[in-house]
Amino acid sequence: MKEYKFCQSCGFPLKKDINGGGTEKDGTLSKKYCSMCYREGAFLSPPEIDTAEKMQKFCIQEMKKSGMNGLFAWLATRPIPRLERWKKH
Repeated sequence: MKEYKFCQSCGFPLKKDINGGGTEKDGTLSKKYCSMCYREGAFLSPPEIDTAEKMQKFCIQEMKKSGMNGLFAWLATRPIPRLERWKKH
């Protein structure tokens, strides 16, 4: 399986994930998604987050809640449309 450096849902650096990544249904670590996006084989974002644009807005909102500067949050979300989860949309 391909090794990813960034979560293929939100773009978070996987090496910075304090849990080591999200988890698959069988409990193994996901090599593709971070623990903030993916647990037990399912995405954690609200069901209405179904496009890259909605994910970008959601991530900016969450990053600002945690104290991140709005401009930096906006810049950090620019790659989201090119991530694997969103390419097919």
